Amino acid sequence: MREKLTEEKVFKDPVHHYIYVQDQTIWDLINTKEFQRLRRIRQLGTTYLTFHGAEHSRFSHSLGVYEITRRIISQFERNGYPDWPREERLVSLCAALLHDVGHGPFSHSLEEIFDTDHEVWTCNILLGDTDINAVLRQVSEDFPAKVAAVIQKTYPKPIVISLISSQMDADRMDYLLRDAYFTGVNYGTFDLERILRVLRPYQGKIVVKESGMHAVEHYLMSRYQMYWQIYFHPVTRSSEIILRQIFRRAQELYREGYTFGWMASPLEKLLNNTLSLHDYLKLDESLAQTAFSEWAEESDELLADLCGRFLNRRLYKYVTIDNPDETWLSEVADALLSAGLHPDYHMEIDYPFDLPYDVYRPDQKNGEKREKAPILLLDNEDRISEISVKSDIVRSITGLRQGQYHLYFPEESLQEKKAILSDRMIQLFRLNETKPTPM
Repeated sequence: MREKLTEEKVFKDPVHHYIYVQDQTIWDLINTKEFQRLRRIRQLGTTYLTFHGAEHSRFSHSLGVYEITRRIISQFERNGYPDWPREERLVSLCAALLHDVGHGPFSHSLEEIFDTDHEVWTCNILLGDTDINAVLRQVSEDFPAKVAAVIQKTYPKPIVISLISSQMDADRMDYLLRDAYFTGVNYGTFDLERILRVLRPYQGKIVVKESGMHAVEHYLMSRYQMYWQIYFHPVTRSSEIILRQIFRRAQELYREGYTFGWMASPLEKLLNNTLSLHDYLKLDESLAQTAFSEWAEESDELLADLCGRFLNRRLYKYVTIDNPDETWLSEVADALLSAGLHPDYHMEIDYPFDLPYDVYRPDQKNGEKREKAPILLLDNEDRISEISVKSDIVRSITGLRQGQYHLYFPEESLQEKKAILSDRMIQLFRLNETKPTPM
């Protein structure tokens, strides 16, 4: 077993003020090249194009998740709760720190195009020929597999998994506070101190003392507001659409044998689906942005235009629509074709049901698998109940879907071809709307 540090290390942090590192293993993991790579991966992907302060990294978020987990465990141990297995402290802290180490550039957008999963890459990093694996093996030969099992949600003690992955875990608590701070909004703020005080280990689960229900209601309301005001923001969706179109077009061109003027080896292997772990670890947002800058000069006009749009924030406009059907979509596609545009790249119907975020859902429906443990309340008579049973507020927001369909398109290109569009299409795309005079 690795030893404690002779002198505690401290990180200054804008959200938690201080992050404390007391274990040699944690300190060594932070200093691995795989963990340091997270400095070059933004926490919120393309959201910085909507909220300019959202430049924070997966590195700072991962430290924050570690710190919240450390504080929860310290509270359990300080109060001597018998249901907390003390021998699970280090595996819990390591899983908290490393839970996002497998994220690639622009995270979920990249995963959607290339059908990858950051949790799979995380486990590959934990178990593969990496500095992180070497550090974990210094604890014990089976320790990397234990940490990976927590990430995979197969660890034999669910209470450890719940710390990192549940409806009220350290991951969610940190990213809500951190994302609110860096986007400059108040939606994501809640009383973290109060929540940490009312958490309890009980019968192999993490529960909330019933007197803390109102603090949890505040947390869930903050989460609900953050999803709809930040994570589901339609302008951010526009930038994500263009990002996905860039990689789609690049992959299409690659498969057709197109000769790129510039191509880095990891990107080529990404496009032909032959990424090794070594190649994957070279992928970061610096490399992606360099590619976009070079591809903006490519002879393929579509790829060049998409890259220029992303780099210079010339995003697609969106209009709200109601339940589009196939006939309607065909009519819109024909209008774009008549204007000399490419419907596969210049039109997208978006509805925010496919995002990696979700509002609180206490149970599974129609046989679906529950991914996250629900929030459980513990009353004075040691009875457990799911929070929406006791809370009118939580029950009112449970599973709500208030999303709208949006049609995204390049407005300026259609304005140039406005004369050949039907009145119906001009009205649909709102091409007659007056623009405010630039200040």
